[in-house]
Amino acid sequence: MSYFSDVERDLVVAARTDLADGVVALDLVTPNGRALPAWTPGSHIDLILPARDGEALERQYSLCGDPDDRSTWRVAVLREEAGRGGSVRLHEDIVVGQRLRVRGPRNHFAFEVSPGTRYRFVAGGIGITPLRAMVAIAEAAGAEWTLDYSGRSRRTMAFAEELSAAYPEHVRIHASDEGDRLDVRAFAEAVVADTAVYACGPARLLEALEGAVTERATSVGLAAPRIDALLHVERFEAKEFGEPVWPDPFEVELALSGEVVTVNPDQSVLDAIREQAPDAMVLSSCRRGTCGTCEVAVLEGEIEHRDSVLTPVEQADGAVMMVCVSRAACPRIVLDL
Repeated sequence: MSYFSDVERDLVVAARTDLADGVVALDLVTPNGRALPAWTPGSHIDLILPARDGEALERQYSLCGDPDDRSTWRVAVLREEAGRGGSVRLHEDIVVGQRLRVRGPRNHFAFEVSPGTRYRFVAGGIGITPLRAMVAIAEAAGAEWTLDYSGRSRRTMAFAEELSAAYPEHVRIHASDEGDRLDVRAFAEAVVADTAVYACGPARLLEALEGAVTERATSVGLAAPRIDALLHVERFEAKEFGEPVWPDPFEVELALSGEVVTVNPDQSVLDAIREQAPDAMVLSSCRRGTCGTCEVAVLEGEIEHRDSVLTPVEQADGAVMMVCVSRAACPRIVLDL
């Protein structure tokens, strides 16, 4: 079962732990000691960071603790100097005892063990965070599984030592400075019909993996829906897209209120709704199509999906869209707002 919540709450930073070079873990607890909501492997939360120069930041981080421990939520944050500022602010500003506004948890990368399925986990760098709980669940269920974990060096790879010690027969560490890079094509050749691949990491790794696994699956005669069920990825970086397929303005009808919003070529659906129909109350967070917070049901119309959350089958179904990045592929769509 996956859990989805848009509830916001104040949590307290109970501990800070340096996990690896440039990676810090934050343990979050309730101020009154009550249990936190349940979460499942693959879940993330939104951290709403205090304003430094008049601007608050929202960033998404995977929960990487123990799902059975309802007392604490743990996230691990890689400091990215060339990022959008959230990780630097967390590393520099957040101290033990401080309160943070938190939203969630939400899960668009759900994991459940199925009998007879082999699991192949692939992590690149900080992409290990959503997978850490998954491998524990797979092990507890007695499933067949392996983890290939890639990084620049062992000292930069959070949980590498812990996972290698706990599961020496299952975990393979690929440290670039040791001359051991993950051979994506060789990995894909070992993927068979009863395999499920769960991967998280840099865009370059995920794109190579998607290409190799899809090529392998197609070569052994698997149809598109089966390939979709075979490979599961979570992206921290937004996909790159070209010009919209519908370059002109389009209308968005809000079914609950009857209002009609016009979306111009230089606007997102989210921004147009907030500007022209502010009472519609659409939540959002990443604004890059990677977190799933702004998902809205589509009642009519064709959608050009530009998110990094939905699977190809879900995008083809067209039942929902991420209004921060996806657009209409026709003159008018109707949303359940």
